[in-house]
Amino acid sequence: MTRGRSGASVLRRRLLLPAAMAASLLLGLAYWWLGNLAHELTGLALFVLLGWHVAFNRSWFRKLFRGPYGLKRTLVVAMHLALIVNMAVLLVTGIAISQSLFALPALPDSVTAREVHWFSAYWAMIAVGSHIGLHWQRVLNLAQNRLAMPLERPAVVIGARIAVIALAACGVRSFAVLGVWTRLTFGYSLDFWDFTASVTPFFAHWAAVVALPAIAVHYLVTTKRAGRRSSAW
Repeated sequence: MTRGRSGASVLRRRLLLPAAMAASLLLGLAYWWLGNLAHELTGLALFVLLGWHVAFNRSWFRKLFRGPYGLKRTLVVAMHLALIVNMAVLLVTGIAISQSLFALPALPDSVTAREVHWFSAYWAMIAVGSHIGLHWQRVLNLAQNRLAMPLERPAVVIGARIAVIALAACGVRSFAVLGVWTRLTFGYSLDFWDFTASVTPFFAHWAAVVALPAIAVHYLVTTKRAGRRSSAW
């Protein structure tokens, strides 16, 4: 019974917690649908969950200055630190331009702060996708070990690879539909999603956008593990 509870706890922390953070970040992008108060509450929930996630993985920070640094470890640490910096910028600018939860004086250049906030939010989605891709093999292993999913069956692997190709193609298209390329380069655009026309496709497009860097990073990592036993989706 204790082992079962322990396994469930691991699943919650390893899968459900990151999924909740990703969902909160995704909802935060739907500003014109949620409204300002809901947007800020969603952002607050994101950073509360993020704090829990950091506390749960605090041993990673303690190990930063231990052991040798090869190319792989350097890249992994750099990706994590970039995500941390990105989320810090998102938090600081979010508090600075808050209109509902934090009663702060208006900034002299709040327009720039708002642009930086949006810029960091778009890059956060790319960083989160990369982070998911970096740890996707761990998620697969966890699902296989804890949930007894037959991930290594040939039919499952082939079907998953076909789905990945289709998802990557959707990701490329969604980048264009949402104007992600423009905003990642700090470009300005007046095109915003029309939530009065549809809502669900907005989230589907963003899920595909997150999936694209996740797929790229995952396959980059798995190519380094050639020869090891892996489903390599």
